[in-house]
Amino acid sequence: MFAPFDNYLEIIAKDPLLCNWLTRLPLDLQNFLKSSEGQEFRRYEKILERTRSLTSDTLDLNTEYVSCGDTGAITERQHTMLQALYREMMPWRKGPYCLFGEKIESEWRSFMKWDRLIKGISPLKDRRILDVGCGNGYHMWRMLGEGASLVTGIDPCALFTAQFELFKRCTPKEIQNRIHLLPLGIEQLPALEAFDTVFSMGVLYHRRSAVDHLIQLQNQLVPGGELVLETLVIEGDESTVLIPKDRYAKMPNIWFIPSIKTLENLLNKCGFINVKLIDVCMTTIEEQRRTELMTTESLEDFLDPHDHTRTVEGYQAPTRAVFTAQKKGR
Repeated sequence: MFAPFDNYLEIIAKDPLLCNWLTRLPLDLQNFLKSSEGQEFRRYEKILERTRSLTSDTLDLNTEYVSCGDTGAITERQHTMLQALYREMMPWRKGPYCLFGEKIESEWRSFMKWDRLIKGISPLKDRRILDVGCGNGYHMWRMLGEGASLVTGIDPCALFTAQFELFKRCTPKEIQNRIHLLPLGIEQLPALEAFDTVFSMGVLYHRRSAVDHLIQLQNQLVPGGELVLETLVIEGDESTVLIPKDRYAKMPNIWFIPSIKTLENLLNKCGFINVKLIDVCMTTIEEQRRTELMTTESLEDFLDPHDHTRTVEGYQAPTRAVFTAQKKGR
């Protein structure tokens, strides 16, 4: 009834913590499929039918390109089909990926963010993980590559869900049971207290209430679980917060950009403990740029052409920090 989400419902039905989600998850999925985004997803599903015969036993989740399948495992006609399909599913924001030797060059070289954070967080082996605002799931595959037992991503965008499914459906069946993307927003999740690690990367500044978002994330963690939070920050002391008058780096939906100290204080105020800053860096046009599969404006267009340390509006250029924090144990 909820394909391709049926498998996840079956899995969590057997999970003593996640089974509580069944009181509302089926209805949320049903509502998604009835929505305009759901209809868009159905359209992409028809496109994905072309890949029905593409399956592989080879998978590499621990390199720059998340890769599945060997170049010689499919026909020339199938290679051409994949190239055309990539274009039908533009824009590709997160990646890069490689399917059967056909590369997907995404706007974000997402492995750069992953390389910055992976050494500073708790090991992911055997953990249940939730990735909030996961996009098309690139980082979820990297989490699985670190040995996570179950990776659940949520993002309400139909295109991102379809891009994730394109890669997932080509992977070995035993892998498919361990990684799932659901077309939901964080506000649709009850207080599950079921995940050992919760990631929120590139989401906080899009939320109208930063406090509400942090509490929602905390409510998904088991006692003692770890939050990995990546977000925009600005220079300043504990009283510094940027609330853009109109747009920030041409983005209209930016509500709240704190200083590092402000965000540390906010995490503590929300009840997190052991708050640690593990990385901070300015985003470069090497990490975020246009590609043949993402042809609209990108970071270079958002910066002052004469001073890349400022946005076109005159604000500090995008600078991102990664924090870890722990939920109190019982």
